[in-house]
Amino acid sequence: MVRARFRRTATLATAVLGMTVPALSASVAHADAAGVHLVVSTLPTSAPEPGGTYDKSVTITNTGTETAHGVLFQVRLTRGLGFTDSTEGCTYTTDADQVGQARCGLDTVVEPGASVTVPVRFKVLAKGLMESVEYGTGPTGEAPGKEGYGDSYHRMPLTVDSSADLVAVGDRAKGRRGHTVTVTAALRNDGPGWIHNTQSDDQPGLMVHVPAGTTAVQVPRECAPFGIDSPTGPSEPGHPVYVCWHDDNLIEVGQTLSYTFVLKIGGKAHDTEGEVRASSVYGTHQDYDKNAANDTATLHVDVAEDDGPGTGGSGGTTSGGGAGDGGTGTGTGTGAGTGGPHNTHAPSTGGSHTLTGSTSPAPTDSPTGDPSGTSPQGNLAATGGNGTAELAGSAAATFLAGGSVVLLARRRRNARTRTR
Repeated sequence: MVRARFRRTATLATAVLGMTVPALSASVAHADAAGVHLVVSTLPTSAPEPGGTYDKSVTITNTGTETAHGVLFQVRLTRGLGFTDSTEGCTYTTDADQVGQARCGLDTVVEPGASVTVPVRFKVLAKGLMESVEYGTGPTGEAPGKEGYGDSYHRMPLTVDSSADLVAVGDRAKGRRGHTVTVTAALRNDGPGWIHNTQSDDQPGLMVHVPAGTTAVQVPRECAPFGIDSPTGPSEPGHPVYVCWHDDNLIEVGQTLSYTFVLKIGGKAHDTEGEVRASSVYGTHQDYDKNAANDTATLHVDVAEDDGPGTGGSGGTTSGGGAGDGGTGTGTGTGAGTGGPHNTHAPSTGGSHTLTGSTSPAPTDSPTGDPSGTSPQGNLAATGGNGTAELAGSAAATFLAGGSVVLLARRRRNARTRTR
C-alpha cells in the first residue's frame, strides 16, 4: 500500500467524489488517538439551480501532535441532491428516508500541522429545494460519530433556486339541519420542488375555516385550533378555525395531505361555505410558493330545505381557486378509530397521496351526531423525518403530554441535531 507524506500545505491529488481514490484497508490504524485532531474547513454556500453541479473543496488539517494514518471521509445528501458518479474506494448507501451517503477511504498520512484537500462534488436533482449536506470525518480520521457536529464534521443548508406550489383543495357536502356531514380539506404539492423545511418553524400548513352555521364535532388529530397567529392547543372539536399539518412536515412532489372533518348543521343554517387556504402553520404565505392563485379553496355545505336524505362529502372537489387548473384532490379519508396518517414519504402513484386524518369513522348526514363529543387528542409534535441533516427542523406543533398541554412556542433557529 502506497502512502504519500504531506508537509504543512500539501494537497491530496485524489478526490473523494468523481475521481479515483485508493481504497483504505480496514486494518489501517490511526496513531495515538489522544494526539490526533483533524479539523475540516467549511464549504461555501450557494443557490444552485436544478440540474446544476456543486463542485467545491474542503481542507483537512491535523492540529494534533500525532500523525493520522488514513482518513475516512463522509458525505450525506438530502433527497433533492445526488452523487455525480461512483468512485473507487467509496461505499454508497441510501437509507429509508432517501438520504444518500458516501464513505470514502483516503489512503494518506496527515502529519501534525499538515493539510490535505478533498473535493466535494454532487448534483442538484429536479425536485431540489430546501436541502442539506453533511460532510467531514471523525476527530481522529475515523467515521463520524453521533455526538453532533464539530470541527471535523459539518452540516450545510443548501437552498436551490427553485420553488414548490402548494395547492388548497376543498370539498362539497349536502345535509339537513340538525344532521352531520363529512367534508375533506386537502393540501397538495404541485412541485417542482419537494418540501421539508429544517431551518425554521414556518412549516407548511392548511388553514381551515369551518363554514358558518355548522359546528365541527369531529376533528383530525393533525388539526389544532388556530388563534391570532398560531395554533393554540391540542386537537378538539368546536372551534371556528383550525390549522392542519403533517407530523414530519414533509410533502413530496405530487403528494396530497387530506384532513376530514365532521360538521353538524345548525337548526337555522342555510347554504354556507368556509375557506381552505395553503399557508404556513402560522397562517402566513410561504416564500417558496410563487403561485398564489391556487392557495385558497372552499368547503361548501348545501343545506336541504326538505326532508329528503342528504349526502356526504364529494371527496376533494375544488372550488374557487382550489386546484387552479380545475383538478380534483383525492381526499376520501374517513380515518380509522386510531386516527392519523400513514405517510411513506415517497411520491405516490397518480400524482397524489391521500393521508386520512379523522379520529373516527365519519357519519354522513347522521341525526345522532354529538356536538359535544371529543376526538382523541393525538400527538401534534413534528419530528422532521428525513433522517439527514435535513433532519432536524423544529416542528411547529403542539404537544399533549401527561394530560397537560404544552403550547407551541414560535422558534426561529437553525437545526442542530444530527442525521438519523
